[in-house]
Amino acid sequence: MSLALFAYAAWAAHLVRPGGDDWCFLPVVRDGGLTAMVDKFYFRDNGRVVNAVLVWTYARFGVPGQQWFAPASGVLILLLLWAFCAAALHATGKRPPRGTAMFTAATVTAVFLFGSLNTYKTFYWPAASVSHTLPPVFACAAIVPVLRAASPRGRAFALFTAVTTGAVLGLLSEETTVVALVALACTVVISRSVIPAARRRFVRLWCAAAITGLVTGSLILYTSPGALHRRQSKNSSIMLAPKSLWESLNGFAHITAKCLTSWPYLGALAGGVILGCLLVRASPERVTRAKNEVLLIGSCILVLVIGGYACTVITYPAFRTGVMTSTRLWNDYLLLYVLFLVYAGALAARAWHRRGRRTRTALAAGTAVYCVVCLGLAVSLAGLESDMAARASAWDRQDARMRAQAAAGARVIPYRVLPISKMTEPFGHDGHKKWPAYCVARYYGVQDITNAAGKP
Repeated sequence: MSLALFAYAAWAAHLVRPGGDDWCFLPVVRDGGLTAMVDKFYFRDNGRVVNAVLVWTYARFGVPGQQWFAPASGVLILLLLWAFCAAALHATGKRPPRGTAMFTAATVTAVFLFGSLNTYKTFYWPAASVSHTLPPVFACAAIVPVLRAASPRGRAFALFTAVTTGAVLGLLSEETTVVALVALACTVVISRSVIPAARRRFVRLWCAAAITGLVTGSLILYTSPGALHRRQSKNSSIMLAPKSLWESLNGFAHITAKCLTSWPYLGALAGGVILGCLLVRASPERVTRAKNEVLLIGSCILVLVIGGYACTVITYPAFRTGVMTSTRLWNDYLLLYVLFLVYAGALAARAWHRRGRRTRTALAAGTAVYCVVCLGLAVSLAGLESDMAARASAWDRQDARMRAQAAAGARVIPYRVLPISKMTEPFGHDGHKKWPAYCVARYYGVQDITNAAGKP
């Protein structure tokens, strides 16, 4: 069912049309290519060089690139999570039925992308996906080599991957970098208790390599002219002020409450129960309570809390109370939340079996909840697809009109706002916020655009 949801969502991507930041990215790439995009990010916007490269990969194709980005990135996410889940299951020493890793990866992908409070920004909007959806997936993928390493060459490759991926993430997403640093530090702290002595030294070395890469990339980003300009324009000096820290705490408490009460995440928990039942059936004689189960659960929760709050703190100066409503900013740590729910569900199934109860009951209950959540997500996606179709039709008509007016020599042309899923459009806040009107004007090659609200 998760794969069916993904296929349907990928098909609906042909209805994506530019909006928000992409109005500004498209003309830059069209007029100056990759060099102009890197220059814009590194010297003026935020220093995220890797972000600029990823934006160029889809913006160079114009509107079709925007439409293909969601299915292409979705397939990449699914494959990377499949590799991660397969490696994690292999590390348990059990041999579950074929397809278990793909089922788990599909579950995580579906809940992460379509269980979001704003699926459009998480999955369909390329600019947000590049900054907040893909980075945590890349971080998970970097763990695969260390889980698979069984030879000197494999360990060397794992260390190399840790350094390079860390540097890439440092130049791509500050929020994912912070979450990764917290997770790595926690891994080092608990390694003596949860990692076998034979692999403990290597795992610690791998963590050190990853931290080195993350810090290196972050330093390059932090010292860039673009990052300096962003800190000055967003008044980032208030980040560690007591009032800012307190408001960030309130914002994170609100985010936590939203996530804990959001029904789509039950799908991850139910998927974990199904996974746990499959693992129990694969080797029922080996189902014993893990010695450090409580420590692992506590560590996961600690990483989520510290990492999530740290992300809220560093985004608060730019978004202020908007951190509570800008759901795309949560994705940097929500993937970890989804994985934790799957893990918790699997532990629940194991605990059920240890008490002498049949896994058939747990499997049936988990499957029922899983199916209900998938059906609910399908209904939600259908509603979003309808909104996207309406906007795409209106956008195409307006695009043809504006191009015709620009070709006829008009220097100022009207633009009708076409909002969807809280995307930023020109003339927001009752017409007081003009951004990104200038970018729209540059896209059509005119001097300015005006608000066409109320005009025929």
